[in-house]
Amino acid sequence: MKEKSIIGLERAFEWLMRLIEVIIGYALMFAVGLNFANVVDRYVIGHSILGADEVEVFIMLGMTFLGAAVVAWRKKHLRMDVLAKLFPMPVQIFLRAAEMVLFASLTGVVAVESWSYTLQMFRLGVTSNTAGLAMWIPHGTVMVGFSLMALAVIVRGLLSLRGKKGADLPENDHDMGLKP
Repeated sequence: MKEKSIIGLERAFEWLMRLIEVIIGYALMFAVGLNFANVVDRYVIGHSILGADEVEVFIMLGMTFLGAAVVAWRKKHLRMDVLAKLFPMPVQIFLRAAEMVLFASLTGVVAVESWSYTLQMFRLGVTSNTAGLAMWIPHGTVMVGFSLMALAVIVRGLLSLRGKKGADLPENDHDMGLKP
């Protein structure tokens, strides 16, 4: 039963990451369209769309932190493991486990702090200067991104403990990228 719940959790995470990818794609298209409209408005009509630059920055912020969660789940983040690859497999596994614990701990701390700040922005009703966007929204994307990164590493850790292929801990040289 526990194995099915872990597999279900993995599938749910995969579905969520795909959804985030689609949302990021649409957000990028919207930001590019807004930028184009702002350029046309500025240089053809002589005015600019109030708050367009601010909204574009917030979109990029959201894309960055939500995208970081996808990258963490897919294990495509940058790693400094040149020396770690030279150690025997038990040492590599220990280092990877330590990396996972640190990653989950640090992203968890940032997520909790971001939640506190996001909640404060929501309660105060703070809005952005030009666009009038509620500031809890961009701050919330930071919190959601770091929360998802922490959860991704925890789920990968659970998969590793279950011995699931493709989990974060290496099982052989191929999983560590030592062989093509």
